[in-house]
Amino acid sequence: MALGDRNDPYAQFNFLIQIDGQDVGGFTEVGGLAAESDVIEYREGSDEPTVRKLPGLRKYSNLTLKRGYTRSAALWEMRLTTEQGQTERKQDVTIVLLDEERSPALRWHVRNAWISKYEGPALNSTTNEAAIESVEIVHEGLTFETA
Repeated sequence: MALGDRNDPYAQFNFLIQIDGQDVGGFTEVGGLAAESDVIEYREGSDEPTVRKLPGLRKYSNLTLKRGYTRSAALWEMRLTTEQGQTERKQDVTIVLLDEERSPALRWHVRNAWISKYEGPALNSTTNEAAIESVEIVHEGLTFETA
């Protein structure tokens, strides 16, 4: 890195959500970008008295997406396929983190994704906050790449 070059962290508020390559609107929050593996403890009788730790099943946290409620029914229509017993799994749901120039910097891809939970806005006549909708997306794989 040359003298004077900065390596600042990316801001967390500048991102896009894409489903099957199409932007699906602005979201205020994305949570659940996590992957883990079960730990299998194993020891043979002739081993030293130390347990071996082997990787087991991989698990991926559900994604939670929140945004201000709009006229777009795309998320509800995606959920409706499960409601009707014909769950449509999306092969590529991508969260794209943008840099200061709004160019893609980092991407997280999830596969075989479908909406397991849809939550409409909480309506309250005593506040002036935006109506927020929330969806929970389950999936079967998480990959990460730099743009």
